[in-house]
Amino acid sequence: MLIFTKRADACLARAAIGAILFAVLLVAGIYYYCPPQYTRVGYAPKQPVAFSHAQHVGQLGMSCLYCHTSVEESPHANVPPTQTCMNCHQTIKADSPLLAAVRASWSSGQPIAWKRVHKTPDYVSFDHAVHVRRGVGCVSCHGKVDEMPVVVHEKTLSMGWCLDCHRHPENHLRPPGEVTNLTLDWPPPPGRSQREFSLLMKEELKIKAPLECAGCHR
Repeated sequence: MLIFTKRADACLARAAIGAILFAVLLVAGIYYYCPPQYTRVGYAPKQPVAFSHAQHVGQLGMSCLYCHTSVEESPHANVPPTQTCMNCHQTIKADSPLLAAVRASWSSGQPIAWKRVHKTPDYVSFDHAVHVRRGVGCVSCHGKVDEMPVVVHEKTLSMGWCLDCHRHPENHLRPPGEVTNLTLDWPPPPGRSQREFSLLMKEELKIKAPLECAGCHR
């Protein structure tokens, strides 16, 4: 005598498979979204050279693009080579003990082992050039780097955080010439407010940031 019909068995099998898939997704979600290493907020690793953005950018006024030369053209932000450091430090503080690792790298040809601070998960596709060329300021994602003696991972870079920007990109758009301006109050063109100009940019550039999964997960 059968206790369950074939149809009931099939339903139970599907329910069991569904429960297993749900458990796997739940564990994966907890693993990726709950631990602090997912968002990395507050992460500020000790670097092999004590480079201060507050000094170089905030006090000396160096542009982000002097060191990070590829962000307007490449999907990936570049770490400056030792040559960039030595452009100045062959003569400025050339004998400083704080720059011993830079001089060693220059002599040996081996790159400095900088530690990456900002990082999205491996399953996310992020293109720096696309965002920069459309007027998303560095400060929107990296924070007030010009005030950081040690660079800190300040923004969550979580999916929800990205989607908030994709839903309302006008809140983060500025003129292309102001992208590396790390102040929040960039000067809009005469006769327009910041928001008016941002909305105009959104319309003229036909910015429609993707909201579907395939826009960022490829």
